[in-house]
Amino acid sequence: MEGAERSLRGRIFAAGYDRMGAGVEMAGLGAHRVALLAGAAGRVLEIGAGTGRNLKYYGDAVASLTVSEPEPEPEPAMARRLVRRIGEQPSRVELVLAPCEELPFAEGSFDVVVSTLVLCTVEDQAKALAEICGVLEPGGELLFIEHVRSDRPKLARWQNRLNGVNRLVAQGCNCNRDTVEAIRAAGFTIEKLDRDELKNVPPTVRPLVIGGARRG
Repeated sequence: MEGAERSLRGRIFAAGYDRMGAGVEMAGLGAHRVALLAGAAGRVLEIGAGTGRNLKYYGDAVASLTVSEPEPEPEPAMARRLVRRIGEQPSRVELVLAPCEELPFAEGSFDVVVSTLVLCTVEDQAKALAEICGVLEPGGELLFIEHVRSDRPKLARWQNRLNGVNRLVAQGCNCNRDTVEAIRAAGFTIEKLDRDELKNVPPTVRPLVIGGARRG
């Protein structure tokens, strides 16, 4: 019964994902995507592509684009939307079904890895970042937009208290991860970091970081 309930929540979440996120995109997240992906060039991997929101923002400097997404269950509706958007792109996009913790690529396969609102949800963040580091060539870049643990102690405490609820209603999304420090701990040098807030969302998921980190 528990598995059936989880599957039902997944279908409901997938059905409303783009619609619920439209206001957040218009309130600033879409602009952050445009600015971030302007820096993507060469061989690019996007992890956790979701419904393919980023696809339209990649420019001509991208020589090849690969997107990864875990196996579609329990959210096949999101996978179908991603496949449809891939088909609408003027250039070829390769879809690979694999979790971020087990990327099936040789070391140094990519110049850039893109992560937008993914590292909050991966089961093992440290392992996912180690995989990202491995598939990047030396000197390759991780471009990221992530909502993170607040640097305001009172809000951070509320994020800790409500993280279980957030994981339940948002399909495993954690609202209290110190993702910037985790990126550093994985061996990256953060070269650019901006902070903002997601609009039209609860306070516990508002703190946002946008940046770029270089593999050593």
